[in-house]
Amino acid sequence: MGRMPKRVLFVCLGNICRSPTGEGLLRHVLAERGLDGQVEVDSAGTGAWHVGEGPDARMTRAAAGRGYRLAGAARQVTAEDFRRFDLIVAMDHRNLADLEAIAPPPADRRAELRLFSHFLPPGSPADVPDPYYGGDAGFERVIDLVEEGCEAIAGHLVGDGGDSRS
Repeated sequence: MGRMPKRVLFVCLGNICRSPTGEGLLRHVLAERGLDGQVEVDSAGTGAWHVGEGPDARMTRAAAGRGYRLAGAARQVTAEDFRRFDLIVAMDHRNLADLEAIAPPPADRRAELRLFSHFLPPGSPADVPDPYYGGDAGFERVIDLVEEGCEAIAGHLVGDGGDSRS
């Protein structure tokens, strides 16, 4: 039957800016590498404010301007996500702390928790900044960081590196 597909979940606060960007860009990178459909990619938020909403229109426009498609509806992360996904990537330290607070004990989960910046080169920001209350430049900055990190995450998934910060 073959190997079970790898599963990656991106998590930010509301699941309308940073995490759907991670989801969309990783899907794009995997498709470019000929791995479309071999890795399940999803996103969620630690909060429930935007459940059911699509990605933020400003982020969607910024991503489209670079040839990326963002889709889906916001949802809140659940305890089941820790059993379902192999890798859960928090976009900032606050989200990582929130995930650690709701995570089942290690024996009851499969997911490895990582901070997104783990996949960025040394000297990069420790957190992917939340662009929600800022201007267009903030959305562009998020895409810059997520592009770089998603290349490294794809490398990590296929075993050709990807761990910029050991």
